Amino acid sequence: MSEHFDHSADTLELISFEIGDQEFCIDIRTVREIRGWTAATPLPQSPDYIRGVINLRGSIMPVIDLRARLGLGLTEPSSRHVIVVVQESDRCAGLLVDGVQETFTIDASLPQSPPDLGDDPDRRFVDAIIPIEGRMMSRLVVDRLMPMAEASRRAA
Repeated sequence: MSEHFDHSADTLELISFEIGDQEFCIDIRTVREIRGWTAATPLPQSPDYIRGVINLRGSIMPVIDLRARLGLGLTEPSSRHVIVVVQESDRCAGLLVDGVQETFTIDASLPQSPPDLGDDPDRRFVDAIIPIEGRMMSRLVVDRLMPMAEASRRAA
């Protein structure tokens, strides 16, 4: 029997993954599935962080190179890389990461606001820093990572 955690206001369930030597996490509720790396079909004139598109059971979905999206360079995918399929509202995308670490539950008071670096808070990919077990993990905002979110914010 698997454990199910209560998504009450006092806890958060997250999934962590690595990119290079950095750890990031996202809300587990945005994750649809985790799959092995499969080559994506490139799209002309797409941003450098879009690896292309894949067909996921009849749905065409973009694959975002999360390393490139975060400004950390391009990923050279291998069989050890995984795609974390995320869904936010009616939009789906695959996030190419080096590897998934774990799912974990934390107290909702643990995440802290990232430092103000003079950038626009509405455009930040990281909404919280989580100090956990002697290390610090950045929590990403899935909606802001997706390419459509940028265009819709500019139009607003």
